[in-house]
Amino acid sequence: MSSHLAHLWRRYTAKPRRGEIWLEHFCVTGFLLAALGLFLVGLGNLPLSDGEAVLAQMASEIYESSSDLKSWIFPTFWGEPTFNCPLLVCNLIALTYTFFGISEYTTRLPGALFSAVSVLLLYKIGREIFIARLPALFSAAIYLTFLPIVRLGRLATFDGGLLCLEILTIWAILRSRRDLRWTSVAGIALGATALSSGIDSLRLLAVILIFLSWDTPRLLSSLYFWNGIVVGVAPALLWYVVQWYSHDATTVVDIWHLLLETIKAIDVNKDLQLFNSVLIWLQYLFPWSIVIFTGLQLVRANLLWSWSKLITVWAGISLLSVLLVTDSRYWYILPLCPALALAGGIKLEQIRSLPSFIDFPRWLSFSFVIMAGAIAVTGLYCKLFARLDLYLAILCIALTITLVAALVSIIRREVQFISLLFWGFYVSLFIFVSSPYWMWERSSFEPLKPLANLIQQTVPETKIVYTSETNNNSALSFYSQHQIIYLNVSQLKQYWTESSSAYLLLNNEAVRKLDLSAKEINAFPTVEDTWVLAVKNTKNK
Repeated sequence: MSSHLAHLWRRYTAKPRRGEIWLEHFCVTGFLLAALGLFLVGLGNLPLSDGEAVLAQMASEIYESSSDLKSWIFPTFWGEPTFNCPLLVCNLIALTYTFFGISEYTTRLPGALFSAVSVLLLYKIGREIFIARLPALFSAAIYLTFLPIVRLGRLATFDGGLLCLEILTIWAILRSRRDLRWTSVAGIALGATALSSGIDSLRLLAVILIFLSWDTPRLLSSLYFWNGIVVGVAPALLWYVVQWYSHDATTVVDIWHLLLETIKAIDVNKDLQLFNSVLIWLQYLFPWSIVIFTGLQLVRANLLWSWSKLITVWAGISLLSVLLVTDSRYWYILPLCPALALAGGIKLEQIRSLPSFIDFPRWLSFSFVIMAGAIAVTGLYCKLFARLDLYLAILCIALTITLVAALVSIIRREVQFISLLFWGFYVSLFIFVSSPYWMWERSSFEPLKPLANLIQQTVPETKIVYTSETNNNSALSFYSQHQIIYLNVSQLKQYWTESSSAYLLLNNEAVRKLDLSAKEINAFPTVEDTWVLAVKNTKNK
């Protein structure tokens, strides 16, 4: 009879245990490499959008005055203090500028890295609540191939960091049910979330408290738990208080603005083409919509389990917060994505575990037939009628092949259809992010960089440029390093008449309405016969 040496202070390590550890390392490493490939490729191949340029401008001002500690704690926007400042994200972008310089790639890099790490953390949450590896793998894979996560996680906004910190907080809370030391990690992550978005930290706190009161109420009565939360959140609370006093905020409304005002007021071009609008709405749940809906039904039928309670609370409060926002934007669905991915993951695991004598659900094959047909028709339309770039046609072909291959596997009752879906969607997303179409939020000024170069070469550094363009002008302001401010036609006319030195960026319609004569103009350069930079001729005054 063989015997093994047992150590009092060391866990017994047999071959199955070693194999388990190596398999876990392999899964984590594989997800990390896959996420980095998807989030970092082609990151700097497009100019910054108006929303991204807001953070880039604040980060560049921190970078330019990096020796001043106050600039890191209280970022400014064009030299003016601002309440709507995601402190953590601005500082990380400024730190990236310090090491790698200012560019589109370095501006988007911190958010993209946060988004990549969030994939691993969601896998860890799956391992914590499902215990089994397969549903955790499926959940992380759905999250990785979720179009809103990939596309918006690559942008230079605080969404990627916010999702990563939120998932880290939930994971730490789950771990703290067995080890109270993790409450400190949860508190620090919650405090970092507050430094990125005050209102989202309140939503996350509600998720934590409601879930624990339902699943592990004993934790709420633990002094150690509250110590960890309070110590972690204290720096964020201190920053809000100091900012409140430094900006002379004296009313309750000002405090409310400190919590609510974030860069979520980013404007998207309202004149999007129909094709782009359809893409925006389809990105919400495609291509996992049917799996997610049936997964939520499975969640509702298993409310006795911790995983079901977590998904219900997380998705419910996130959905409620989206519905309460009066000016809901399409990216507000992002807080829902982790919970929906977990629901889809447990449903895929249930389908895979069906006995071999039971056919897969019919709705599964029907949904793939409909999606494959819709994508094929879309690809033909893009190529034959819309005359769009070859990238979109290749993307549609890749998606159609993926769905058809998965459909054949489902009909033949092969569980490999899940691997085919993940691999095909990953390759399709890789093609998508490598193309110039992965970001359709653009600056209202096109072409952006020629206009910025024209302003830099013509307008003195301290001068403000006024424009007739009503939309957000942040991207052009950032690239030209001049403030671009909107005025209506009457205000532009008054400013032009009263000012001894004026710089106006006008479209053709505004030029006709202002009726500027050639004698009044010192320089009248145009860009692609669309935009005109009118410079006041002070010598003829």
